[in-house]
Amino acid sequence: MTATGPDRGPDVGGYPERPPLRPSIPVTLSTASAFPESTGTTFAMAAEIGFDGLELMVLADPLTQDADALRRLMDRYELPIVSIHSPCLLVTARVWSTDPLVKLARSLELAERVGASVVVVHPPFVWQRAASTDFAASVAELQARTQVKIAVENMFPLTVGSSRFTPGVRVNSYRPHWNPVPSGHRYYTLDLSHTATSGTDALQLAEQMGSGLAHIHLADGSGSGKDEHLVPGRGTQPCTELLEGLVRNDFRGAVCAEISTRGLSRRRREDDIAQSLVFARLALTPT
Repeated sequence: MTATGPDRGPDVGGYPERPPLRPSIPVTLSTASAFPESTGTTFAMAAEIGFDGLELMVLADPLTQDADALRRLMDRYELPIVSIHSPCLLVTARVWSTDPLVKLARSLELAERVGASVVVVHPPFVWQRAASTDFAASVAELQARTQVKIAVENMFPLTVGSSRFTPGVRVNSYRPHWNPVPSGHRYYTLDLSHTATSGTDALQLAEQMGSGLAHIHLADGSGSGKDEHLVPGRGTQPCTELLEGLVRNDFRGAVCAEISTRGLSRRRREDDIAQSLVFARLALTPT
C-alpha cells in the first residue's frame, strides 16, 4: 500500500482508507443502506465510519417510529437524524395508515420531535386514488404548517411484460407522474438510482428542481431498468458532476448515501457504505 498523507491514509482498492476532511455539505447515511441490520447497529456503523448523521427509513419496526428511543440513540452515538423517509414503500404499505397523506403527517410529527429538517416522500401510487387527486395541494397545505422541508422524490416507471425476447412496456405507476417537478412542489429529493432507472438526465433534473432541490439520495445505477442503488461510481450516473455542482451552487441540504447492501456479508456491507462516504466527501471537497 502506498501512503498518501495524514488526512486520507493509504489507498485500499482505489479508495482512501479514511474519508477526506469534512466538506461543508453534510453526508448522511440512510438506514435503508444497512438493511437488514437493526437501527441501533446502523447508528453504530454510521458513527464508526464517520457519517455526519442519518436518514431514518420508517418501517414496521416500532423503534423507527419511537421518537424517545431514537433520541436516545442520537445521544449515545452523537449523531443527528437529519431526515425522515416517510413509510411510502410497498413493504410499509400498512405502517401508520394506508393513506399516504396520513403517513406524511405522522412523518412530519416524528421529524419535529427528533429535530430532522427534511421529510422525504414519494408521489402516491396510481391505486391510491384519494391521495393522488390532490397530492400537490395537500403537500403544500402541510408544508405551510411546518419548518420541516417536505422533499418529494423523483421515482421511475415500471417495466411490465419483459422477457428475453421482448423489451416490455414502461408504465407510470405514480400519480400524477413519477417526475414530481411538473406538479410544482416547493422542495424535492433527487435520487440518482431513480434517474438511472427512468433514463432521466440527472443534471438536467437537478436544474429543473432549481432552488427547490433540498435533498440528495446518492447512489448509482446502470440504466438496466431495475432500481439498483449501486455504490456511487459503479454505474452510469454523473454522481461526481452533480456533487461538484452542489458545491458551486452553495447547496444547503444534505447528501444521503442510499445504496443497497442486501445479501452482503457484514464486512462487505460496511466496505460499500464506507466507499460511498469517501466518494461523496471527495466530490464535495473543493480542490
